[in-house]
Amino acid sequence: MPAAEAEAATVAATMTAKEQLRHAIDELTEAEAADTLEFLARRHRGGHDALDELLEQATIDDEPTTPEEDEGARTAREQIGRGEVFSAEEIKREIA
Repeated sequence: MPAAEAEAATVAATMTAKEQLRHAIDELTEAEAADTLEFLARRHRGGHDALDELLEQATIDDEPTTPEEDEGARTAREQIGRGEVFSAEEIKREIA
């Protein structure tokens, strides 16, 4: 590792999380800062979690499905109709 990178890594390791965040903010473009503010506002309001963010930013899947995938989707919809589902809160409790 070059000396400059090693020094930067050492400085970063001794900085608090808030100090590192302030440094990272200074490196953002105006557009990145706006996106970051929007992300933080949503997280602070509790309206989104990390999965919500990931799904929100995912590209639309426009690939055709196979007959097997269609059957799997039908089966899943039938299970949902019968109430054979787990809520997000149940899953979070299970994996916590």
